[in-house]
This record gives sequence, structure tokens and C-alpha cells, in this order.
Amino acid sequence: MVKKYFSIITTILLLSIIYSCKDSKTNDKESNTEVTELKEIPETEESAVVTKKSPEDFVPKGYVIFDTIYGDLNKDNLDDLAFIIKGTDKSKVIQDEYRGQLDRNRRGIIVLLNKNEGYELAVKNYDCFSSENEDGGVYFAPELGVEITKGKLFVNYGHGRYGYWAYTFRYQNSDLELIGYDASSNQGPMVLTETSINFLTKKKITNENINRDAEDENEVFEKTETKISKSKLIKLSEIKDFDELEVSE
Repeated sequence: MVKKYFSIITTILLLSIIYSCKDSKTNDKESNTEVTELKEIPETEESAVVTKKSPEDFVPKGYVIFDTIYGDLNKDNLDDLAFIIKGTDKSKVIQDEYRGQLDRNRRGIIVLLNKNEGYELAVKNYDCFSSENEDGGVYFAPELGVEITKGKLFVNYGHGRYGYWAYTFRYQNSDLELIGYDASSNQGPMVLTETSINFLTKKKITNENINRDAEDENEVFEKTETKISKSKLIKLSEIKDFDELEVSE
């Protein structure tokens, strides 16, 4: 009888060992499968900044280069460049009664950083400037000028006897941000008011000519200094239309 019980217990132990081995192999197989699947998942790579050999390759279809401006924007002693581009939509070419055929396609800007082996896109804004053929009413329309000087990009508007206004941009935060504004309101050769805004210090300075006697050529200015409320710097890439840009407050 004892032998019989011993035989039964032995059989149970053997079966337990066999099943335990099978479970262990199954678990090992599942574990190896998980490791294999994990290894097969590719690592996510950050998209590289696009660099092109020829700067002209950045000009989009439907636009032509209107002007090219050179200068160092990021203080690496390499000449970066800005393209003023212009649309080529034939429907924007009109026939004016007095001025003849006028191309009213808007203009934009593309700013590229020189990387020796090619050029890298810094800023693009394809339609922020009006055409050079706008109607100025009794006087000609303001004339656009762009230059790169002392590490900054300047967008200038000259309006002859009525004065000028200019925007100063600096390359930072992966864009060109508006850090300064200067303007002069004139009456012929006489300056009426001068305005200068520093958006970094939030300071606005106004010089007003208090001696506007047409017979007296000596201009006398009264200076006023105020604080501005703007806290966020305007980015060149986000300006929809310079003609509608408000910066004085």
C-alpha cells in the first residue's frame, strides 16, 4: 500500500516538473518576442534644417527676385542675404488711365543665413509689402528700401517731403524680431516731429518742433519720453502688411 502511494506522489511530482518547464519556455519565448519587437521600432529623429547650395532655390514658384541685399545678420563674419521677391500673377497687372500698364503684384522677403556649404532659411514672408506701383494720391507712394547693417535688418520707407519711417529687426528666437522704430514727419524741408521707439527697453521718445514759423529756419524741439505697453516683439514672418502695421503704442 505504501508503495502504491509513493508511486502516485512520484507521478504527480514528475508531471508538475514537466508543466513547470513548459511554462518557463513559453515565458522565455514571449519575453524574447517582446525584446525583438522593441528593437524593431525605429528611433524618432528630429527633422534637420534645410540647407540649399543656391539661394535662388528658396524662391517659390510664382515669384521672381526683385532685389538682393547682403550683410552679416548673425555675427559670424559671413555675408547673409535677403531677397525681396515679387509675385507674377498676370491678373494683378492693370492698365491705369494716366500711368499706363502697372504691375500691382505684392512683394515679400526671404532671409537666408550663409552656412559656407550653402544657405539656411531664417525667415520667409511672401506678401508683406505692397507693390512699387501703388497710387500715392497727390504725391508718390512711399518708396521701400531694405538694408542689412551692423547685424540688423532695416526696412525703410521714404516719403519725400513728408518724411520717412523705418523698422529695425534683429535675428533672434529663430526669426527676425522688431526691436526698433524711427519716423520723421515733415512739411517740406521742415521737420515737425521725430519719433523713436526701442521695443527692448519699452521706451518711446518724441521730439516735437515747437518753432514752426515758416520764416524762421531754426527748428526747436521739445522732447517727451514715455513708456509703451507692447510686451511681445513682432516677428517679421508674421507681419501681414507693412502698410497696416501699428507699432506706436
